[in-house]
Amino acid sequence: MIIESDLKLDFKDVLIRPKRSTLRSRSAVDVTRGFRFLHSGSEWSGFPLIAANMDVIGTMGMARALAGFGAMTALHKHYRAEDLAAFFAEEASANAFYSMGTTEADYEKYEAVRRQVPVTRICLDVANGYTELFVDFVQRVREGNPEAVIMAGNVVTGDMTEALVLAGADIVKVGIGPGSVCTTRKMTGVGYPQLSAIIECADAAHGLKGWVCADGGCTVPGDVSKAYGAGADWVMLGGMLAGHDECEGDIRYEEREGERVPVAMTFYGMSSDTAMRKYAGGVARYRASEGKTVEVPYRGPVADTMQEIMGGVRSMMTYIGATKLKEVPKRTTFVRVSSQLNTVFGN
Repeated sequence: MIIESDLKLDFKDVLIRPKRSTLRSRSAVDVTRGFRFLHSGSEWSGFPLIAANMDVIGTMGMARALAGFGAMTALHKHYRAEDLAAFFAEEASANAFYSMGTTEADYEKYEAVRRQVPVTRICLDVANGYTELFVDFVQRVREGNPEAVIMAGNVVTGDMTEALVLAGADIVKVGIGPGSVCTTRKMTGVGYPQLSAIIECADAAHGLKGWVCADGGCTVPGDVSKAYGAGADWVMLGGMLAGHDECEGDIRYEEREGERVPVAMTFYGMSSDTAMRKYAGGVARYRASEGKTVEVPYRGPVADTMQEIMGGVRSMMTYIGATKLKEVPKRTTFVRVSSQLNTVFGN
């Protein structure tokens, strides 16, 4: 048994300290970034935010909407092969990831899609990225798809971030347990404070010329800003994008003044009872549910939420004097607020 005594922090534990700036307006900052990928050699530029590959969130409708903002979507893996092939023939697919797990059925479906249309962005998604099986699978997919951008995870420590980059991942997905409908920490006791995980994994990935995607834990636009400040290259969102027209959750309606009005939408984790009943016939006897099902308020088109998120990031950049989004980590100083100790750390 080992106890680590180093300070580990979540988003709620810090604020970003403002700095003197010559910027006069939020319109003077650039929230887009350009990337070149280590293994594929390809390039991408846009607003580095990704809708999570949850079946309610990672929808084709969401991908089409977010593409208009230069943002990305990781499609959920439960679409039919023929539907995926049709989507990846669309222009919006340039900002979308094809998602799959590590089963042979997953890989065979991917191959069926790839035979019909090129797939250049792949998200390899498992709850536990620490198994040798997963590392081997990342290497297998890389060898078979040298031209593809591969995002793989999830992990929360530098050593496994390095292992996944060396196995062929261009982007490592960071986060175990921070999601709003994830109960992994409660059910297993396993996890890692998300802000510290981003800092440590980003340092490891960047040392090898890889990138990281912060997955989970953001509940307000300020958390997205904190993730970028901690070194995240992309931020993946689930709950913050739930409840919109582009989602595929069940909608609850109420009668108001003689009209049927949408008021709430179902949102659940992909390891919840709801998801496992839907796709696996129930929770297997050897495991427990590690997700929950909730209702979120109906929120209309996702465009309004994207404007809030991007506006919050722009405002953060003016507070710290960052003209470009890639400058944010270098301009960020976090102030610890969760303790009586007034600790300041950063650059």
